Amino acid sequence: MKILIAEDELYIREGLKDLLESEGYTTVCAEDGLRAMDLFDKEKPDLVLLDIMIPGKDGYTLCREIRQRDTEVPVIFISAKSEEIDRVVGLELGADDYIMKPFGTREVVARIRAVTRRYLKGKQPDNSQEPAELRFGDLVLYPRELRARRREVSIDLSLRDVRILQLLHANPGKIVDRDTLFNHCWGQDYLPSSRTLDQHISKLRKRIERDPQNPEIVRTVHGVGYRYELP
Repeated sequence: MKILIAEDELYIREGLKDLLESEGYTTVCAEDGLRAMDLFDKEKPDLVLLDIMIPGKDGYTLCREIRQRDTEVPVIFISAKSEEIDRVVGLELGADDYIMKPFGTREVVARIRAVTRRYLKGKQPDNSQEPAELRFGDLVLYPRELRARRREVSIDLSLRDVRILQLLHANPGKIVDRDTLFNHCWGQDYLPSSRTLDQHISKLRKRIERDPQNPEIVRTVHGVGYRYELP
């Protein structure tokens, strides 16, 4: 899933890029409105983050032009402007959400996950061959919802978490080597790092395993990769 980030402040733009790529999204970035519109036409992003006060073309103008081209692509405004009228105008133009600066990483991730869930549900027809849920013993994964559930406990997951679990579930009992995980879940252009993969798996285990120190779902095959064994 590709996200266009249109933000003129370098620190915020790079911070959003790093945050979203750590979640499993692909990003393209623009520092002004003219560049943002060019990238939208060229890259066909699945979601757009728009700074309202971006130079060249402001966020309102960009949103109007995006809606003329695509009525369904999710748009989230990001702005330091706090007046209620700005939020109303933004939503009336067709924005799906509105994030105010300064914002925390958890807020951004939560809002983008919410929009992603709506996007994934809308992209999957009822007769899709992709299952709506995958079972790992007592853990049930709901890929379109970016979450899993163990009994009454709901567990929020990132897009990359879901990709990892889907890949392991599709190869029960088989070793999924590190290169395959990187290519499938990070992308072939990503420069592999053992530390990156191990840290991500460690965080994932803390969310989904009953005992992260003795994992039952994502098991390590030392020196090779990971494996999921059917219960």
